Amino acid sequence: MTVASQVKQCQFTLQGIEQGLLNLSTRIQEDEACKILNEARDTLNEVIIDLGKRVELMEIEEPQYKGL
Repeated sequence: MTVASQVKQCQFTLQGIEQGLLNLSTRIQEDEACKILNEARDTLNEVIIDLGKRVELMEIEEPQYKGL
């Protein structure tokens, strides 16, 4: 497994976790817990976006990684 494919796999895993946080926050009745979950999801989203930018950069710098 190449570095690029590992980074993309990490990004997909984090997206799954983000979706899980969203699902959990919609089922929780307590406002404070929901707020904490949403904040965690927002932070995770920033990480996912940063990873996406890193993948784009890797694909530009190393064309063999494009589309992995």
